[in-house]
Amino acid sequence: MTGNAARPPCRWGPVFAAAPRLAAATAAGLTLSGCQMSLLNAKGPVAADEANILIVASIIMLAIIVPTMILTLVFAWWFRASNLKAVYRPDWAFSGKIELVVWSVPFLTIVFLGGIAWIGAHQLDPAVPRESDKPPLRVQVVSLDWKWLFIYPEQQVASVNELVVPVNTPVQFILTSSSVWNSFFVPRLGSMIYTMRGMTSQLNLIGDQEANLYGLSTHFSGDGFPHMLFPARIVPDGAFADWIQRAKVGPPLDTASYGELAKQSVADVPVTYGSVEPDLFRRIVDQTIPKGPGPGREGDNGAPPNVKPKGGS
Repeated sequence: MTGNAARPPCRWGPVFAAAPRLAAATAAGLTLSGCQMSLLNAKGPVAADEANILIVASIIMLAIIVPTMILTLVFAWWFRASNLKAVYRPDWAFSGKIELVVWSVPFLTIVFLGGIAWIGAHQLDPAVPRESDKPPLRVQVVSLDWKWLFIYPEQQVASVNELVVPVNTPVQFILTSSSVWNSFFVPRLGSMIYTMRGMTSQLNLIGDQEANLYGLSTHFSGDGFPHMLFPARIVPDGAFADWIQRAKVGPPLDTASYGELAKQSVADVPVTYGSVEPDLFRRIVDQTIPKGPGPGREGDNGAPPNVKPKGGS
């Protein structure tokens, strides 16, 4: 082929021409998808700190992933068969400098990730109260089959599958389970924590913005597990007081009504109770009230014959 011979058309031309459009579409997709990533759209300081840890940890891990992927392509391109400048060293076996880089980078990554995890674990300890000028609101939480019971001991009201808390007020959750092991999680508010029968766990959160959120169970507990969802509303102080007053008109929550709640069922709509029997939550924890049916076979323990719950007790 002579020097004046025409070159074949570039096959990459259409790709390069479309690159700006592809980049714009990718950026738009990432932006829109970020609106749906509720874990990163925090409505409280605990959730915000957890989102920050997630982002920082991802960036630290990308410090290994991205250079590795780039160097893989660079090495493949440089040591291609047609590159006469690449030096072939069949007897090469060791380089102290390369070993230093290869081992120091993952070592530093582990140190940084471990430091972030250690500091975050202490700062975001669920049992540590959140700092605020307002006194904390206590909420006693019972995971049932398959619903959530929220008891407000100071206000003497309770609700099923509806959590309402005032904005900028620390909330102290005291949690237990009526039957099987379960877990409580409001993703945009803060930490997930387990509930277990016969014991309590503590979770301290605070919502710094008015919002309509959703909570859920993240531990499989039987056939009704997908229905263990509940609205979690962060409202102004006045709206919270109004909700308490509306809840006061509901029926009382006593041992008999709790026994009905503990039966395996799904709550289609939220229910409120206008009064709470004294020491009801303590008796649930102490198991002086009959526990929920929990795991059973062929409908024993009061479970319907077509229901086969799963999970630990």
